[in-house]
Amino acid sequence: MQQLQWRLEELERRVGVGDGACGPRKVADELVKVQVALNNIAGKRERIKILFKKIEDVIKYLDPQYIDRMAVPDAIKLQFILAEEQVIPSRAALLEQVKNLQPILDSASIQGVPDHAAKLQRLSQIHIQQQEQRQNLTDGVKMLLEDYNKITLLLSKQFVQWNEILTQLEAAKEAKPAVE
Repeated sequence: MQQLQWRLEELERRVGVGDGACGPRKVADELVKVQVALNNIAGKRERIKILFKKIEDVIKYLDPQYIDRMAVPDAIKLQFILAEEQVIPSRAALLEQVKNLQPILDSASIQGVPDHAAKLQRLSQIHIQQQEQRQNLTDGVKMLLEDYNKITLLLSKQFVQWNEILTQLEAAKEAKPAVE
């Protein structure tokens, strides 16, 4: 009790309640005055009376666990746990496995991944540039091969044409001496 009294006096000292002219005013006295004033106001107005009566309900409804209690009764929670009874050991084993693998996640290699991100970004950009260069070279080689094929085809046609002309000339030459 003395400790509570000491804490209250310390609080009053820190708040600075009290002035030299009127004497020190106690926090508890001020709180009582506020409560009396609120009760007087509530007594005069019917709406405020109703509000004060419903404050407890509002506090109960604002409790985050209230929704859980209302939404899922304990019996349903128990049924849910019993339905998952066969899966729980496997999930526990998986959690144990994750716990055992935790040192790997905490290793320097994994922790250094953010440091390597900039290097990886730069390498990705270089890779993209090289892919563009490769595509340009591929397109260039494809165009050169198409031109080569066209030229080869044209030369083949030209050689066939020249061969036909030579064959005709040789045939005409052999036919001329026989006529003479």
